[in-house]
Amino acid sequence: MKRAFVLLAAAAAFGASACDGNSGGQSAANSNAPIDAVAPPEGGDWTKMVTQTAEGAFVMGNPNADVKLIEFASMTCPHCAEFDEKGAEPLIEKYVKTGRVSYELRNFVTNPLDMAASLIARCNGAQGFFPLTSGLFHSQQEWAQRASNMSPEQQQALEAQPPQQQIAAVADAAGLIQWAAQRGVPSAKARQCLTSQQEAERLVQMRTDADSQFQVPGTPSFALNGELLENASTWETLEPKIRDALGG
Repeated sequence: MKRAFVLLAAAAAFGASACDGNSGGQSAANSNAPIDAVAPPEGGDWTKMVTQTAEGAFVMGNPNADVKLIEFASMTCPHCAEFDEKGAEPLIEKYVKTGRVSYELRNFVTNPLDMAASLIARCNGAQGFFPLTSGLFHSQQEWAQRASNMSPEQQQALEAQPPQQQIAAVADAAGLIQWAAQRGVPSAKARQCLTSQQEAERLVQMRTDADSQFQVPGTPSFALNGELLENASTWETLEPKIRDALGG
């Protein structure tokens, strides 16, 4: 069994074990003070500039931004879905669009279902990553529930399949292949992405690097200019730290 699947087999089948249980924390008043913007190239829009890092993560915005924000997110984490619902739009519209803040999202896989959803989100490359990720978070309860409804017999049959086929089988059970087809990812392409050993290994390595470099305690977690933030798992607690990094 290849390394990616060995590590995934050790995780709970459909849990969100790394999901941060504390979605609260002290909130601070959001500042509406204007931010000096950096003009995008050729009059474009920084939020449309999405690139992939050497490690496989995706970055939205000015690659030379003063403030570089990294989110570590699990696709099966309810608190990550909550952040996407409440924080993604103001983060992108108020900060990334100015060219002063870049937004990098690193998948933090915790289980086979998480791996399946992450592979689907990445299947259309850089330009599709953030829309598909947001869509998956928005419908997380539905596809996660479908996966959790698998009978013991279905789970046993899944475990009997070759490791490279298990992730696609999990995606089938959750309805993720059909979900992706409705959003511009053909079923054949989705299945190809789900069985990519290279992409699975890359996601596992991203998780390993997050643990070794940042000691990520749970998801969502955020790093600002290379430093992991404490008590900043919600938009209310994260935004003041972004403002501070920008100089108030």
